[in-house]
Amino acid sequence: MNFCLNFPLFLIVLSLASAVICSVLNGKAARLTAICLAALSAVLNTVILFYTYRNNISIPYLMGHYPHPWGNELRISPMEALFSAAFSSILFLCLLGGTMQIRQKVQQDLSRYFYVMTCLIQAALLVLVYTNDIFTGYVFIEICTLSSCGILMIRKNGRSTLASVRYMIFSLIGSGLFMFGLIFMYNVTGELLMPNVRSAVRVLWESGRYRVPLLTSICLMTLGLGIKSGLFPFHIWMADTYGTAIPGASAVLSGLVSKGYIFFLVKLIYDVFDIRVFYASGVQNVLFVLGAVGIILGSVSAMRENNMPRMIAFSSAAQIGYIYMGIGISPGLGITAALFQILAHAATKPALFLASGVLTNAMGGAKKFRNLQGSGYVHIWGGISFTFEAFSMIGVPLTMGFMCKYLFGAAAFDASVTKLVLTLAVLSISTILNTIYFTRSVICIYRLPVAGDRTRERSQTSFIFAAAVFIAVNLFFGIFGKSFIDALGNCVTIF
Repeated sequence: MNFCLNFPLFLIVLSLASAVICSVLNGKAARLTAICLAALSAVLNTVILFYTYRNNISIPYLMGHYPHPWGNELRISPMEALFSAAFSSILFLCLLGGTMQIRQKVQQDLSRYFYVMTCLIQAALLVLVYTNDIFTGYVFIEICTLSSCGILMIRKNGRSTLASVRYMIFSLIGSGLFMFGLIFMYNVTGELLMPNVRSAVRVLWESGRYRVPLLTSICLMTLGLGIKSGLFPFHIWMADTYGTAIPGASAVLSGLVSKGYIFFLVKLIYDVFDIRVFYASGVQNVLFVLGAVGIILGSVSAMRENNMPRMIAFSSAAQIGYIYMGIGISPGLGITAALFQILAHAATKPALFLASGVLTNAMGGAKKFRNLQGSGYVHIWGGISFTFEAFSMIGVPLTMGFMCKYLFGAAAFDASVTKLVLTLAVLSISTILNTIYFTRSVICIYRLPVAGDRTRERSQTSFIFAAAVFIAVNLFFGIFGKSFIDALGNCVTIF
């Protein structure tokens, strides 16, 4: 076995160890440790991606080489490596771009705990992507939940504490439903390793035995992860959570944590429920409807909002709806569109939150649009980053947002006539609504005259670097996305 196939386990253990180490370091050292860990994870996962894709590899990795039921497994394939590399790279950029905001808004003696939580989140994301065991996935879902609450509460004010409590309530409801679904699945199949569960589910479904418990398990596990990721109508925690957290925390939560839960759901669809059983169950139709409604209502809520971070949060709810709508459209191209949307949103939304953070900070902490007039002139790079990512959310050609909407439209032609009509209608309406509220935001930050006597702020180098990379990645995959999407489709077949 090639040595690089040991990297996933190494990175998971290193992430957990780094969380412990950061807890005894000062804030600066903890920040450096977390940033270096994310960078190392991005590099090593990229190595795994090239090796597995070039050799068309999808294999289980026995931890300690102990077989089931005594041991545990990871699954290493191009799909897992791709999303691990993407998540680690985005975490690196979030930590780098949000450095100044973390310094300013987190007490110095508490800042190291922010990086403890991000190390734990990285460990949880790596496990959710690579694990081949359902129960291990559940354990790290809980670790991710508690760590997410930690970076929300780190600011130590009343609104962020209330938001984190609300977030924890919804997350624990989702975790509880997922656990009940896992119990049903284990009772019916007697297995926890994903390939074994999938084989048992396929046999039971084809024989007609235990269909009600199987359907109940699929529904509970899907609903649990849907609640945790912000599926309509369970998205109501998003506005307060993302709107009150520090920009770095909002970037990590919106760009990575919710996407980690959705990617784990896609793993379950393929490796546990069995793709044919899932689409025969009818659950995908419910996801399609909830996703489509979430797109429209999330966009309407964003259009009515006069607070920039809350507007971006409601936009996140709409973008999550796209992912679930794609899952509901069809297997194959529908799933591919959903996975590309995960990557596009993970690369766009953190940049929006980081840019909004520097723009509001440039105007003395004001978050209302009426107080942000001219902020794009005060913080040049913040304005550029926000404008570009806003255009991507609208779906302007040559951006990832345009490629996403094109993919969803193309996937709809492989579905029924009803889904085709509804998908095209939702895409049209949401594009109009996106154009209204994001164009209004861009006009606001560039409206003259500049408010008060503000002078131009000097952009921090780390934020400029993160913003430039986010823009470059968006442009690259917006222009050359066709080749990447074909490769993503090949990864789905290996998946």
